[in-house]
Amino acid sequence: MSITKEKIHEILLRATEIREHILEMTCRAKSGHPGGSMSMSDIISTLYFYWLKINPKDPSWEDRDYFVLAKGHAAPALYATLAMKGYFPLEQLKTLRQLGSDLQGHPDKHSLSGVEMSTGSLGQGLSVMVGMALALKHDQKTNRVYGLLGDGECQEGQVWEAAMAAAHFHLDNLCIFIDKNGLQIDGATKDVMNIDPLTDKFTSFGWAVFTIDGHNIHEIVSTLEQADRVMDKPVAIIADTVKGKGITFMEHQVCYHGAPITDEQLVKAKAELHVTKGTYL
Repeated sequence: MSITKEKIHEILLRATEIREHILEMTCRAKSGHPGGSMSMSDIISTLYFYWLKINPKDPSWEDRDYFVLAKGHAAPALYATLAMKGYFPLEQLKTLRQLGSDLQGHPDKHSLSGVEMSTGSLGQGLSVMVGMALALKHDQKTNRVYGLLGDGECQEGQVWEAAMAAAHFHLDNLCIFIDKNGLQIDGATKDVMNIDPLTDKFTSFGWAVFTIDGHNIHEIVSTLEQADRVMDKPVAIIADTVKGKGITFMEHQVCYHGAPITDEQLVKAKAELHVTKGTYL
């Protein structure tokens, strides 16, 4: 693996900045989903600031890679990342969930640059990714499709219909992450509807499967490199993550799945993030 320690620190710094934007946006809006947005921040930071073949100056570039956020309620993480990459002004993040804003509670591809698919109805995102990957194969294109699903989302039956189709059509240009933070709005996934053993399930459906620490940039990058070499089958990367990652009082707390922190808590959280950022500068 060729990634340097300096680049890893840059990705971690960007992930910390993404988390800061998530907290500011949802706190200002007094609504949103910070917990699951923060658990995926290291993954989306790695993708957008190191891995994906994209061009913010030309969002419709024909040879770009595609990213689909299947768990659309984690839109704050995507919005922060896209703004930091230059798809739209950072100032626009202040309009999250405001009436008339392009930054809706779930991503809308028709109103916001850089969003490849409108998502929010859980379970449907993987079907869209399969369609994208299949079309690229048909057109003999080398673009790749990446996506991110929630672990609670894997309780949806449509996910497994799409997973079966992806393997049937040998979509080795499709790579998904499962943000396995173990919590959903109603509690622990193992209590609401147990999805384990998730690795065995995807393997039995014909996928190449990797399990990683979703906050370890070295593991994320090395697994993406391995995924690139997989032939004739799609790849699922099951990422063990922490809900509310990055803020001590939010971690592993289901209450922050769909509720923002208070103004007072934001001051405390930003102070903690400031210390974290200092370790990567």
